[in-house]
Amino acid sequence: MLSAEEFGRLFETFERTAFRLETLAVYDVEEEREEFEAFLTGKPMPPEWHDNPWVRSMTNRGKSVSRVHVLRSPLTDYLRYELSAYPGNITAGESIGVIDLAEQEVSGLPDHDFWLFDDTAAYRMHYTEAGQFTGAELLPRNRLAEYRRYRDTAQAHAVPFAEYWSRHH
Repeated sequence: MLSAEEFGRLFETFERTAFRLETLAVYDVEEEREEFEAFLTGKPMPPEWHDNPWVRSMTNRGKSVSRVHVLRSPLTDYLRYELSAYPGNITAGESIGVIDLAEQEVSGLPDHDFWLFDDTAAYRMHYTEAGQFTGAELLPRNRLAEYRRYRDTAQAHAVPFAEYWSRHH
C-alpha cells in the first residue's frame, strides 16, 4: 500500500495518460478544510481554482489527465465544492465527466476509486468511512483489463462536466 506521498510521485513519472474514477460523496482532505469552509460561507476561492497548476504541470508536458465522477444528486456540500473547482481543472487541460446515478443507472462499475496510469498500472484507492485517504494499492497486472473496462464504461456513460454543471449549478 502506497502512502499519499509515495502515490503522489506517480504523477511525475507516468508517461501518457492518467485516468481517475471517483465514487465518494465526501473526501476528507486536511489541506482542503480551510478552503471548504470558505466555500461554504461564500468567500472567493484562490486563483488556482481558475487554472489548476497541478493539472497544468502534467498537461503542459503533453500528458492526458481525465476523470469520471460517479455521484448521486442531490449534491452534498462537499460535492458542490469539488465540482465548483472542476472548471479550473478543465481550463488546465483535464477532461472531466459525470455519471449521476439519480439520472441514469450504469452497471459494470466498481464501488471504489481508482487511478489507471498509461493503461499499464491500476491503483485502487482506499479511504476510511469518513473519506480520509489511507493508501493506494497497486493491483496485479492480471486485473488491468478489468480496470480498462471500468474506465471505458465510465467514459461511455459520462456526461461532459459543462453539460452536467449547467443543469445542476
